[in-house]
This record gives sequence, C-alpha cells and structure tokens, in this order.
Amino acid sequence: MLRFAPSPTGDLHIGNLRAAILNYIIAKQTNDEFLIRIEDTDNTRNINGKDKEILSILNLFGLLWDKLVYQSDNFKQHNIIANELIKKGKAFYCYCTKEFLALKKAEAIKNGKAFRYDDSWALQCKDTNPNPVIRLKGANCDISFFDEIKGECKFSKNEIDSFVIIREDGIPTYNFACSIDDMIYDISYIIRGEDHTSNTPKQILIRDSLGYLKEIKYAHLPIILNKDGKKMSKRDNESSVSWLLSQGFLPQAIINYLLSMGNKPKQEIFNLKDALTWFDIKTLSKSPVKFDINQLRHINREHLKALNLKDMTNLLESSDLSIGALAKIYLEEASTLNELRDKIALIFSKKDITSNDMKLIYDTLIKLIDEDSESLEDFNSLKAKLIELTKLNGKALFHPLRYLLTGANNGPLLNDIYIYLRFYLKEILRSE
Repeated sequence: MLRFAPSPTGDLHIGNLRAAILNYIIAKQTNDEFLIRIEDTDNTRNINGKDKEILSILNLFGLLWDKLVYQSDNFKQHNIIANELIKKGKAFYCYCTKEFLALKKAEAIKNGKAFRYDDSWALQCKDTNPNPVIRLKGANCDISFFDEIKGECKFSKNEIDSFVIIREDGIPTYNFACSIDDMIYDISYIIRGEDHTSNTPKQILIRDSLGYLKEIKYAHLPIILNKDGKKMSKRDNESSVSWLLSQGFLPQAIINYLLSMGNKPKQEIFNLKDALTWFDIKTLSKSPVKFDINQLRHINREHLKALNLKDMTNLLESSDLSIGALAKIYLEEASTLNELRDKIALIFSKKDITSNDMKLIYDTLIKLIDEDSESLEDFNSLKAKLIELTKLNGKALFHPLRYLLTGANNGPLLNDIYIYLRFYLKEILRSE
C-alpha cells in the first residue's frame, strides 16, 4: 500500500500535492491500494475544516483514495505499543523538564558541542514532574537506507540519540505515530518531500525496535524553490494549491506541470491518465526544482485550448456556448480562467462615451439594433453600414468600435469575435 499523509494545519502545499500525485501514480502502476492518512497529531496547530478542504482538493485532482484514516484514531494503540517498548527495555520514561533540557542545550552550545540527550538524565526532576514523556533508546549502530531518487543514505548512530515518542499529555510524536501507522497499514513504499529525509532513520529505528522486518522502499522528492531560488514557503502565494485554483489554473494543468518538474516527460502536454503509462520516479532529478509560474501559465493555456466548447462554457459558469467560443478566441492573450472571465466581463461592462466619434458610432449602433437591421448579421455588413452612416473610417471608426464592443482598446480581430458578439449587442452597448 502507498500513502499520502497530509497534516490539517494549513493550505495544501504544491510540494505535498506533488507527493500525492506520485503516490497515486505508483499505486495504480503497481495495482496497489492508495491510502490517505490525515496526520492530526498536533492539536495546537490543527485547523478546523482543513482536512475536508484537503480531501476536496484531492478529489478535484482525481486522486481518489481506496482508504481514508485519521491518525488520532490510533492514539490508544500508539500508547499500547510504546508501553510494550518500555517492557522490552527499548524505551523509558523521562522526567526531564523543558527548562532542564534548555539549560543542558545552552551548556552544549557554550562549550561548542552538539547537543545530545544523555540517558542518565531520565530521572532528573522526577520529584517535581508528574508527567514524564516516553523516549525510545537511541541507535547503537549506524542506520542506512536506499532512496530511489537520492541513492544510498547513511546516518551515524551519534546522530540519533534517545528521542521522545510519547509526549507528556499522552499524544504520540510525529515520528512515532507515522512509523507505527506505516506498520499498521502495511505501507510498502514511502514517497514524500526531501525535508522528511532526516525523519527516516528514526522511523526505521522505531520499527527495528519492534522487530518489524518488512522492507519499505523510500523516495524523497527534491524541494521546490521559489522565483528567487529559495525554498518555497507559505509566504509564496504560488505554494498554495487553493491559491492556484482560485487564479483559474486547471487541476489537469497543475498535475502536468508538477510531473514535468525535474523530469523529462514523453510529451509536453498530458493528463494524469497519460502519465500512468510512462512515469518512472527513478528518472526524477536529484536537484531542487524552481517553480516557474510562466511555464505553468503556458501549460494551462494549452489545456484550456484542448477543452471542448461545452466544458469551456461550463467552467465559465455559463450555459451559452457562444461565451465558450469567445473564450476560445481570447486564449490568444489569456492563459487562465480568471483572465478569460475578465476579458468577457469587459465586453459586458458599462461603456464610457469619451469622444464625439464614439458617441456617433454608439448612437448609430443603437439605431441599427432598434431597427433590427440586416447589417447586424455579420461584421462586414456592419462595417459597411457604419462607414455609410457615420462617414468615419480607419482608426476613427475601428478604435471606438472595438472599445464599444469589447470594453478594451486591443484584442482579437473584431471580424473573428463579432459572430458571437452579435447575439448580445443590447447587453454589450450599455452606457448606464
């Protein structure tokens, strides 16, 4: 089984979405199950409703899961297993207060040494601290594992001292809950961000301490950088999947882009179903990848172009195919749904009459509409009629006419879009 394990502590990050996509693809390629595990161990940071939002986004992207679990449902079992580790001599109660540990850390820094927990401190503060934590005994040998992207990863035993697995309030720590749940749900392959690499030896040590023998494969994805070449953070709008969707980027375009990052796909434009046939995690670059919003815009435009007229119309929340057809033409200069909506909104916006020529063209158009003139049937006929009635031509005619019909001073050829505009002339020619 493969799993995606988001925390309901904030917006879904594109790096996490990338991991979810890869877990889903490999689960499908190997005919395995895909598990969503909501990691809600941090009660102080969990945001009410954020889990439902994350699940809704995964559903929107077509990342349909076979099983959904919440980590908090297993807290009782986590504590039972922790107590079993104590009985086996693999874990112990530690009564050290935060203040005591802070003092020891300050001493280490003062002496120029790396801070490491000393097991002999376990009973310190026992008389004053009624709520001990449970620590797993540190590693007694080096721990290594093979990463499908990074290659061999090795951690010295000196890097893994005794660490907390159950907090003073009985809540399991991230590493302990994660490791135990991977065992409970028989996870065979863990794909996650590179920032979790240092957690892996601790999770391996937990399983080793329990005598768990099943081998688990790992792949840690390189970090995503922002436009400045720094690690993308929550402060970067582009890092939020919700923000990208709100800007009018299509889910299939975001998937296309994220699978292309640090990779060489067989084709530039593809969907999730296509990727199932060729994706190979071993071909991903080991280096960090920079998020390029302009490249995403290009890919998004190509996916919008590929939409049929009905789907385009529905995405623009219209029932009139003419609106979808207009949007298709405006893709010459727009690359997101929001930009298309803005272009179309301008067409139906109130028009400010700013010159005598514009007033003359406007009045003439209103007269032709009132008369239900045959000249309104196509653009060439309308153009000829306006030249005849207003005595205007060239820029004096076409610049004001473009603004009156589209609300903009430039854009697609009027001859191309008038075939759709003619159905809405009364709504378009509003000056009030």
